[in-house]
Amino acid sequence: MVKELHIHTHPEVEQIFNNYPEGVRDKMLYLRELVIETAKETDEITEVEETLKWGEPSYITKHGSTLRMDWKPKTPNQYAMYFQCTSRLVPTFKLMFKDIFDFDGKRAIVFSVDDEVPAEALKLCIKAALTYHKVKHLPTLGI
Repeated sequence: MVKELHIHTHPEVEQIFNNYPEGVRDKMLYLRELVIETAKETDEITEVEETLKWGEPSYITKHGSTLRMDWKPKTPNQYAMYFQCTSRLVPTFKLMFKDIFDFDGKRAIVFSVDDEVPAEALKLCIKAALTYHKVKHLPTLGI
């Protein structure tokens, strides 16, 4: 049984999604869907705040590290999910998923608009971010 999840969405978030170019909007909404789905499937998470940080859709939980996502006109063929670069998140993801994802330093998983997102692997990364302060002591963050 999937528990109830309270999502507090700031109204300006929808406007950001609506302003993405048509081909990219679906990709960004899919990332959002994976974040919400992962939060619903994670027992420790009962609330998610969906807001904007640096003008980008961002997701915050009580025990998590802020997770952001965006597409930028200067790199029109890619979009990304961003993690706190001071955390162990991306270095751990590189260790676990080096053959599955492309990365930008210690801060992001980068997707090509032409590629299919490896959803199950990404959901493990999302869960690690949304529960980071509960799993940061674990060698592979619970993955």
